[in-house]
Amino acid sequence: MITIIVSKVNDVFMTVDCEDAGVKYELSDFFTFKVPGAEFMPTFRNKMWDGKIRLFNMWTSQLYIGLTEHLEEFCKTRGYNLVGQDTVIPKQNISTEDVVKALVDLKLPFNPRNYQVDAIRDGINDKRLVMLSPTGSGKSLIIYSLTQLGTTGRVLIVVPTTSLVEQMYKDFADYGYDVETNCHKIYSGHDKNTDKRIVITTWQSVYKLPKKWFADYKMVIGDEAHLFKATSLKTLMEKTENAVMRFGTTGTLDDTKTHKLMLEGLFGPVRRFTTSKQLMKDGQLAKLKITCLMLNYSDDVRQANKKLSYQEEMDFLVSYTPRNNFIRNLALEQTGNSLLLFQYVEKHGKILYDMIKDKAGKRKVFFVHGGVGANEREDIRAITEQEHDAIIVASYGTFSTGINIRNLHNIIFASPSKSKIRNLQSIGRGLRLGDDKEEAQLFDISDDMSWKQRTNYTLEHAVERIKIYNEEKFKYKTVKVKI
Repeated sequence: MITIIVSKVNDVFMTVDCEDAGVKYELSDFFTFKVPGAEFMPTFRNKMWDGKIRLFNMWTSQLYIGLTEHLEEFCKTRGYNLVGQDTVIPKQNISTEDVVKALVDLKLPFNPRNYQVDAIRDGINDKRLVMLSPTGSGKSLIIYSLTQLGTTGRVLIVVPTTSLVEQMYKDFADYGYDVETNCHKIYSGHDKNTDKRIVITTWQSVYKLPKKWFADYKMVIGDEAHLFKATSLKTLMEKTENAVMRFGTTGTLDDTKTHKLMLEGLFGPVRRFTTSKQLMKDGQLAKLKITCLMLNYSDDVRQANKKLSYQEEMDFLVSYTPRNNFIRNLALEQTGNSLLLFQYVEKHGKILYDMIKDKAGKRKVFFVHGGVGANEREDIRAITEQEHDAIIVASYGTFSTGINIRNLHNIIFASPSKSKIRNLQSIGRGLRLGDDKEEAQLFDISDDMSWKQRTNYTLEHAVERIKIYNEEKFKYKTVKVKI
């Protein structure tokens, strides 16, 4: 029988050795995947890359430790003997009861929910996980509890935006932690050197730092972990060589195998602890009402635009005055606070903002995009929490991830997208319960410009979004609107 021997290099990589040289080629094939959409990337088009990602290094025989379970699968299907995997990540066996007792000692302002306790227990025991838990499920409490119960060493918490740095810092303070003594924030203008136990930072602030800067951290946590497929984030995680405990938290993953395996390699196996549907059922998230507004265009418009490329179609839609008038009126007709999400700042967002503000009267209208600083975004979020009929016109990139507004009643998708992550993250903005809020509305705007046998691009995207709603078991209705 062929024997494969695993040994730990550090807390990122392990070596996978075998006397049979042919097994290396098998391992390489098993851990090689074509990247979806690679053919559209400049490096592929310029023949600098073959469009594949290789997770097993043939030359060093190294593989991410987080892929141990997949290595076990590889060996099992081929009848190979795997040796040493138990020494790579020594696991614990802490009971649920022990975790509950430890959480009591933390003196949290409220009792954690059952699925939060499960996530904390599994994190402590398994030492590395991607925790799949939707927006509004209390991921910050899970993160805080792991920093207190999982290790006494230093902790690095990596988030995508400065707003989330501030939010995580505030959450830790709300849980009763002495943040001034124990926590340090790093983003633009903040000192990168500190001896405080917990560092909360944006990935942009630290990923270029030398490896020695990361050496003291025993736990690394990546919030909004679905973003960690980016090369810079991958580089950051590979520098945390001594972080035996590694956790990613996210509400959504896309459906590609490459995305899932990259995250598992960096953090560990993906495990789902609850769903938005379950949280709605339990009364812990607002009920979601989705209205898919299908805009039907005249035959003249359909015929005139029947040969458009994707970008040409988008350019037409965002500049089409009747469509923008419809979106403006829809936003103004809603009661409660509304978030209108767009894709293009100057070509669409600025136009919609001006149109809405011109007709809004005394209602507060805000415009948020990449050029708006973190402090101003936080001010807008805080103001909105005190308002009852404000309208935020925001780009997907700034407000689809990580912004928590409890007092948000309506979300409008003004720009079509088929991204599962973007759509679910955006929906999550509206699901938090407020003092007088039990339901949130989503208006999903799509465009039917199909002509004869040709289906337009954005209509195809709408079909993909409806697939997502079905997968998540969200209730929705479709309404056709002539435009």
